[in-house]
Amino acid sequence: MTSSIAHSSDRLDAEQIRDIERARLRALVNADMIAAEPLHAPDFQLITPIGATLSKADYLGAVASGQIKYLSWEPGDIAVRLYAASTLIRYRARLEVVFGGHKVPPGDYWHTDAYECRDRQWMVVWSQATVISALA
Repeated sequence: MTSSIAHSSDRLDAEQIRDIERARLRALVNADMIAAEPLHAPDFQLITPIGATLSKADYLGAVASGQIKYLSWEPGDIAVRLYAASTLIRYRARLEVVFGGHKVPPGDYWHTDAYECRDRQWMVVWSQATVISALA
């Protein structure tokens, strides 16, 4: 059974989409693929801070295997733009991650995500993360 948080009636408000994004982040930090899977569209794509493109299978597979291990992912205020069957979100977050067995120093990142409602379920279709340099 999927979580009711990922389902929608005919209308979605900004706080509901924030809750869905926070649930997605918790699932990724906990490497909980049962929770993460339905929150990512089959054609999901991630653009990483270094410019690599990962498909859903690549990304969730890397999280599940520990290749990508999120130690923490703390979002700030999540800005939301709602549309009929899609929504865009943007927020700044503090992340700690281990990538390929190497701990990346904690850092701040901008995240932009596009969600779509498919079969009455909201799921992320595109995600992009941009590192915030110390000079910014």
